[in-house]
Amino acid sequence: MTDPKEKQLRCYLTLTHIVLITLSNYLVQHPVTLFRWQSTWSAFCFPFIFIVSDLTVRFYGYKLARTIVAQAMFPALIISYLITTGFDSGHWQGLLSFAHFNQIAARIALASFSAYLAGQLLDIMVFRQLRKLRQWWAAPAGSAIIGNLADTFIFFSVAFYASHNTFMATHWVSIAEVDYIMKLVINIILFLPLYGVLLAMISRIGQRFGVTSIAN
Repeated sequence: MTDPKEKQLRCYLTLTHIVLITLSNYLVQHPVTLFRWQSTWSAFCFPFIFIVSDLTVRFYGYKLARTIVAQAMFPALIISYLITTGFDSGHWQGLLSFAHFNQIAARIALASFSAYLAGQLLDIMVFRQLRKLRQWWAAPAGSAIIGNLADTFIFFSVAFYASHNTFMATHWVSIAEVDYIMKLVINIILFLPLYGVLLAMISRIGQRFGVTSIAN
């Protein structure tokens, strides 16, 4: 990418991913009960990354979307470690919390990194294939199902399989299942309609300036 405007767009989209990852890592420490199921407020934040990736693929191509993931993943790893170390249940632990290497936080950060990378790349790949269908909702729905599946189970398995946390080591599969179901429900109720609204809005703006979605 040599065009300055395209470079600026790439920077903005990468920054958007990093900001959403930062918020998600903080909000995951705040539980919420929905439909009698336990989840966290990050369930309302992290799916925005999938919307950003899907719209990027639709209007600018899958190569740019993958480049953004590549640029955001290492900052995401560092941020995940810092937030997991610095905050406990949403409460700031002070600078002294960084005085020693936190092995548990490092494992969770690695889990977040792995889940983000796999989930986003699968989301981009599935969306790219399904966007060929006439139904506008097929691509974001299908990519959300696959992307969230990878993101959820990779995160919980890497973070808690055979971990020192006995409860999570024993129940991580059932917890991941509930978390995945919650993500799908929230995606269908909130984020799929939001994607449709944003798609229509961006398409109208693009038509005014003679810009249309590109072929992939």
